[in-house]
Amino acid sequence: MLTDRKKKILQIVIEDYIATAEPVGSRTIARKYDLGISPATIRNEMSDLELLGFLEQPHTSAGRVPSAQAYRFYVDSMISPGALTDNDRALIDGWYRERVRSIDDIFQSTAKILSRMSKNVSMVLTNRDSSSCFSYMRFLPLDRNRAILCLITDDGNIDNCLVEVPLGMKQEELDYLAQRISNKLHGMKLSDIKENMLEELYVDLSGDKMLFTSLLKAVQQMSAGQQEQKMFLGGTKQLFNQPEFRDAERIKDLLGVLEEEKVLKDMLNAGTDSGLRITIGSENKFTSIQDCSMVQATYRLNGQVVGTMAVLGPTRMEYCKVISVMDYLHNYLQVVFDKAKT
Repeated sequence: MLTDRKKKILQIVIEDYIATAEPVGSRTIARKYDLGISPATIRNEMSDLELLGFLEQPHTSAGRVPSAQAYRFYVDSMISPGALTDNDRALIDGWYRERVRSIDDIFQSTAKILSRMSKNVSMVLTNRDSSSCFSYMRFLPLDRNRAILCLITDDGNIDNCLVEVPLGMKQEELDYLAQRISNKLHGMKLSDIKENMLEELYVDLSGDKMLFTSLLKAVQQMSAGQQEQKMFLGGTKQLFNQPEFRDAERIKDLLGVLEEEKVLKDMLNAGTDSGLRITIGSENKFTSIQDCSMVQATYRLNGQVVGTMAVLGPTRMEYCKVISVMDYLHNYLQVVFDKAKT
């Protein structure tokens, strides 16, 4: 059990070190914070905290730095997510408003926002929703006998492919054809659209086998894509701004992990059952990130996991800010997905 004074000094050391990346000494605490006690008393308390495993003394520095145990105590007992500033909320809302055109845009923007606001690497892993439904299709003409076939789902995803159209078929005919097919398939789950159903559309496709094959292929590709997990990464360059990663070998190892998509998916899939999850230092099962911290959260729709977002960085992370941003994004995405399903 820590006394209230030890807790206060420990919190000061942690938050000062997070802000400055410099070891914290008793004189620094006495000068910057009005605790009503002498530097000698602070020094004694810090020595006790070191003996208890909460502080460490790097090299010959007179200052102390928090241990992984200290960060664990900090996130478990000392912080709670606060409200973001008006500027932060405006930044997030504006980013989505300006850049989002599809579901994939939402996830990519989420990764970029997370990295920008946390100043660390961000990861977003999506479980593509197999309940996506066919919305409509369009033909975009290229020349006399070629067009781009676009299929759009109800959640805004778009797939396209190049198709050959019957020679002499006019744009008005292609529009009419697209409308007839859209009317027949609208609202159907992509996973429920089978080849035999599409065969019923063969007459609508003017009996053109190549055009029919192109449509079949496009629907199958989009349906298959709904079953895949997709990874979005943001802020890899942020690592180079962190003092902890100035060592070339250390940054090389971490960048190697970030290049392995399967490893990243395994990392995020390992914690999808627990809502918000924070792993610090050796708590991470993957050896390459055992000197890092990861803050991870899952988001759900109708009880199903839609995806997982995470921030990876040094143990000297702004945990409170990261948790607040992720909490806001979680609520924002919940509203977005609820609207997408209504």
